Amino acid sequence: MGFEPVIGLEVHAQLVTETKIFCGCSTAFGRPANSNVCPVCLGLPGALPTLNDQAVEYAVRAALALGCTVQEKSIFARKNYFYPDLPKGYQISQYEEPLAIDGVVQFSDDEVLHRVRITRVHLEEDAGKSIHEGFSDSNRKTHLDFNRSGVPLIEIVTEPDLRTPAAGALFFERLRGILMAIGVNDGNMEEGSLRCDANVSLRPVGRTKLGVKVEVKNLNSFRYLEKAIEYEIGRQASVLSQGADVVQETRLWDTNGDRTVSMRSKEEAHDYRYFPDPDLPPLIISSSFRENVRKSLPELPEVRAERFMDAYGLSRQDAYYLSADRELGEYYELVVNVSENPKASANWLIGAAARRAKLTATPVWNIVSAEALAELIRMVDDGTISGSIAKEVFETTADSGKSPIDIVRDGGLSQIGDVGELEGVIRQVLDANMEAVGKYRSGKEGTLGFLVGQVMRATKGKANPKLVNELLRTLLGA
Repeated sequence: MGFEPVIGLEVHAQLVTETKIFCGCSTAFGRPANSNVCPVCLGLPGALPTLNDQAVEYAVRAALALGCTVQEKSIFARKNYFYPDLPKGYQISQYEEPLAIDGVVQFSDDEVLHRVRITRVHLEEDAGKSIHEGFSDSNRKTHLDFNRSGVPLIEIVTEPDLRTPAAGALFFERLRGILMAIGVNDGNMEEGSLRCDANVSLRPVGRTKLGVKVEVKNLNSFRYLEKAIEYEIGRQASVLSQGADVVQETRLWDTNGDRTVSMRSKEEAHDYRYFPDPDLPPLIISSSFRENVRKSLPELPEVRAERFMDAYGLSRQDAYYLSADRELGEYYELVVNVSENPKASANWLIGAAARRAKLTATPVWNIVSAEALAELIRMVDDGTISGSIAKEVFETTADSGKSPIDIVRDGGLSQIGDVGELEGVIRQVLDANMEAVGKYRSGKEGTLGFLVGQVMRATKGKANPKLVNELLRTLLGA
């Protein structure tokens, strides 16, 4: 019997506030253990929470960007469970009356339009961190760091609308782009500010009843999410094919073994004994506040990508790459406005600029100014310099801050377009490569590329490639 995967995601996104959700402690990452703490986030007796207004605004921004209905009233609840890294013995979250409900995210790959419903978006606090290795007594003790305790999160819960591991990873990627574009999350998955739980089940093809759900916790990369779902589908299919039952449980992804491993039996909602937090009043979101937040939302990545495809003729892949980061998209348009060459502008940002950004850990838009990059593109387009020289000029501009025009002028890098000068160089190249000349004249046209390369080398990349091709064909045919 064939089985159909049914996949839903629960995404935890840290809000980029400077302080925690219920106290004034810093949310800065990487501080010494237990230095960003106070009586409130440590759950000491008598300490009372005070809601962070900025966290509420960011949560509302996210909910609206995901097409959700923001409820006028939501309730903070205590989610009771007992882990060492949960100092109060409960987590402040939302349950029966969340901040927002009923959203939808639509996104496309090259072949399919995906539509994923958002069940709810709610506010909650993060727990601390249990550290099981790195200390001399790690084989006997668990160490605790409460710096993350009380850090503001939103949890985004989807309906089980995903059917493939690739679609799950793509949704997570698109969601990250949205949260970064609206400025509520930094997208730093390595530091744990964005992580995902995947709920995976199988059912016989053609059935509507859902199978037994298994949760895979704390996936912090698109690749791990896709691999974990893929593994879990295979594991559950094997269990069901043998006539056994899938056990409802929580599992973890083992990056070393490329497999999921059992963590604990899966809790139900009643296991957490939710009840309204008596220390926090209902959260009231007025219609005027909601509409003001809605008006402040920027253009979302999916909308921008579609506009880039329509306005600039970009491929879907290039358009989504340039739209995923708001600042990158804005920088791209600044370059295009001056260069008037959308495709070349995209190629530079996706190619040379992106490589340098990765090597230097510098955002693309801080490497060279948009005006300088556009100037460089126009110099290639008008034949002033060749593409190979342009790459050298780009690196020099990035290193020195000098304008491309000055670098080309001072370095004598202008393209050689004089027919007589180039003919002389080409004849010398042909005389030195008679074997290649013979192969070309015998019908092996691929040899032309080798000869073009030799001419470019002889002119140190300054020859006009188009003119070199034309002259070579003429002289080889003589």
